[in-house]
Amino acid sequence: MRVASPKLICLDCDSTLSAIEGIDELARRRGPAVLAQVAAMTNDAMEGRIPLERVFARRLEIIRPGRAEAEAVGRQYVTEVEPTALATLAQLKAAGWTPVIVSAGYTQAIQPLADFLGIDRIEAVRLEFDSRGDYAGFDETHPAARKGGKPEIVQALKNELHPARVVAVGDGVSDLETAPVVDLFVGFGRYVTRAKVKAGAGVFIASLAELPALLARKF
Repeated sequence: MRVASPKLICLDCDSTLSAIEGIDELARRRGPAVLAQVAAMTNDAMEGRIPLERVFARRLEIIRPGRAEAEAVGRQYVTEVEPTALATLAQLKAAGWTPVIVSAGYTQAIQPLADFLGIDRIEAVRLEFDSRGDYAGFDETHPAARKGGKPEIVQALKNELHPARVVAVGDGVSDLETAPVVDLFVGFGRYVTRAKVKAGAGVFIASLAELPALLARKF
């Protein structure tokens, strides 16, 4: 019997599935001056004012997050989960959608949230730690660490899974970049509304709870 092609929904993590920006929470652990510096860099990248690759390595080198800190932020992702995410994902799965987290965040920090939400696959950047658990770099080859990386990831998922439909959801310009390679890009604004994302999105929502009915109408 022929297995039906999946319907794929690619979800951003930071300020979408969870209220926090993981990199900012890592920076917060280094004090207010570091937080202000890193948050400004993050916002410039998410607004599209500077390419992501210009700040990606720099932020991590400033913070040098260890394994324990990444794990702590992982717990915070769950604590600050978007309030309708769990129920929404259950509805989407029941309707035949397969969720994937596509994020420029860090795999080890995102994993607890993925486990909590029942999402089996994460496309994010893996941090590297030494034998003591101290920061030792990151996977510099991962597409999510650079501008234009998220559409590359989505295209690779399409090539691998041959989905019947692909939808992407997120709050940042890096998410908006996926619009040409998906059937629908949904801008998300519960935590932050970015004018460029709102203008470029096929649909703009303020709660993940809006997704099941929206996708049922569209597809």
